[in-house]
Amino acid sequence: MTVIRRATVDDVEVLAPLFDSYRQFYGQEPDLPRARAFLADRFTHSESIIFIASNGGGEYVGFVQLYPSFSSVRAARTFILNDLFVCPSGRRAGVAGELLLEAARFAHAVGAIRLTLSTAHTNEPAQKLYESLGWKLDQDFRSYVLTI
Repeated sequence: MTVIRRATVDDVEVLAPLFDSYRQFYGQEPDLPRARAFLADRFTHSESIIFIASNGGGEYVGFVQLYPSFSSVRAARTFILNDLFVCPSGRRAGVAGELLLEAARFAHAVGAIRLTLSTAHTNEPAQKLYESLGWKLDQDFRSYVLTI
């Protein structure tokens, strides 16, 4: 049974290894102190919302991180679903879907009008999951990035 709850600053030590693994998944070198410091800063400055998932045995197996944003045109709150990660031992058990649903429940509860996310064009398994949960591929806007 998966248990999902909102993480707090007291969870940095259990979140940091998951976050470090997430960063490694995207090609970054292992750096647990950096992961720990980054998460602590997000909590300290109230800059993100994190939900953490554990399995029935108490092992932490995944997380989702939301960053607050706003729609100026709609004059409303939005969230960027920036990070979703499930460790190998938690995959194929529905954990990612449960984390996505919890993120959506939270966003709805606080009056947000939408969640947005980006994924690689090649990440077809994630795309299938998102679409199965009602996420729609944006056909109206093109995203650009300026690396600083």
